[in-house]
Amino acid sequence: MIIAASVAGLMSGCAAIERNEVTDIEQMLAASGFQIKYADTPDKKAHLQTLTQLKLVPHNENDSVRFIYADAKYCQCLYAGDGAAYQRYQQLAIQKSIADEQRQAAMMNEDAAMNWGMWGPWGW
Repeated sequence: MIIAASVAGLMSGCAAIERNEVTDIEQMLAASGFQIKYADTPDKKAHLQTLTQLKLVPHNENDSVRFIYADAKYCQCLYAGDGAAYQRYQQLAIQKSIADEQRQAAMMNEDAAMNWGMWGPWGW
């Protein structure tokens, strides 16, 4: 019983992390100029399920490349953009990665500066 509760807790935590990551990606796609299309009919929902999920994938369409991001799990939508939108997305992703790394380094520096000795022995 305890193991089942622990597994359920871990799974819900993982789902929340995935949801946050998907939200971040979808916000960057929208900010980059990708168009959002909702699966608002049964046919669109069925087609959405057949697409690669939660990954930006190139598709050839009328002698041009469109980049598609399908999300049947959370928003039941897809994002579509051209090469220029894809380039803007790549730039935003790089900027976010740099900002995340700087934030993590700042947190590690703050932790390293903490005077743990003032708390005395831990008994480990």
